[in-house]
Amino acid sequence: MESFALTANNITYAAFGDAMSYWQFFPTGEEGWGCIPVWGFATVTESLCEGVAVGEKFYGYYPMANTLVLQPERITPAGFWDGADHRKALPAVYNQYMRCSTDPFYSAATEDIQSLLRPLFITSFLIDDFLADNAFFGANAMLLSSASSKTAYGTAFQLAKRPGIEIIGLTSPGNRAFCESLGCYSRVVTYDQLDTIAADTACVYVDFAGSASLRHQIHSHFGQLRHNCSIGGTHVDELAAKGSTRDLPGPRPTLFFAPAQIKKRVADWGGAAFAQQVAGAWQDFTQHVTAAEPPWLIAQRHAGQAAMQAVYQDVLAGKGDPRTGHILLP
Repeated sequence: MESFALTANNITYAAFGDAMSYWQFFPTGEEGWGCIPVWGFATVTESLCEGVAVGEKFYGYYPMANTLVLQPERITPAGFWDGADHRKALPAVYNQYMRCSTDPFYSAATEDIQSLLRPLFITSFLIDDFLADNAFFGANAMLLSSASSKTAYGTAFQLAKRPGIEIIGLTSPGNRAFCESLGCYSRVVTYDQLDTIAADTACVYVDFAGSASLRHQIHSHFGQLRHNCSIGGTHVDELAAKGSTRDLPGPRPTLFFAPAQIKKRVADWGGAAFAQQVAGAWQDFTQHVTAAEPPWLIAQRHAGQAAMQAVYQDVLAGKGDPRTGHILLP
């Protein structure tokens, strides 16, 4: 393993590890312990497989570890899938490893940005596509919590291309200026000013925070809430307990599962067309992220176990500058 990104997305993997089977990708064999998956780059150090050569670099879904033994199958010029028995029943999108020498997303100069944003932006692309595919559930306003998070502002970037849709970013007072500086939100509202948004606004709640108290406020305040799209759990200390949504006013929160939307779109458009759509949107997004002044995201590298633990605790606590992205070197 060469490097990987550590973001709020990885906190979501941990928070939903049981509910969405994230713990099953890299089982530890120890009861009560799990290995949080990450996205990053690794170079082949040993190979017994024809078509996968020592020295080749692959982008994909890895454990927080120095090494990983994979069982390549369905090998193509683009890469391969891990054929390990315990991963065969899991979503295929997480089992694919992309060969950097042929990957249209890859650029050596932007490896860190790719680790930080690629999996998040693909989710953002799919959330926007899902909402549009459902005619935004008859709403004209999208409420995005944790608006400073990378998946949220990637979603806002995509939604901003949709005519007639207002994108309202919900965030903490400390992150309001950052969210406003991005230019992809129609307006930014702090959590304590939720009542400044008209209660009769026909809206969809895109929930990146997972906060039980915020969810209750939104469901209680908006009489025209059309859909609750549950994405993540950046507010991990405020996650709703199982069964706590039963008496919630309005629509029941629905967990968004990106692989399901991928499967639908590949069936609708074909695999090549889907890949082309995502790659085009990715190029547009990363150009904005890196060319903006100041840049939306600046990668910061950290090496070693102690640094990894410190960064994890900061991300878990929601600390730090949202403009900083953490890259770990095992």
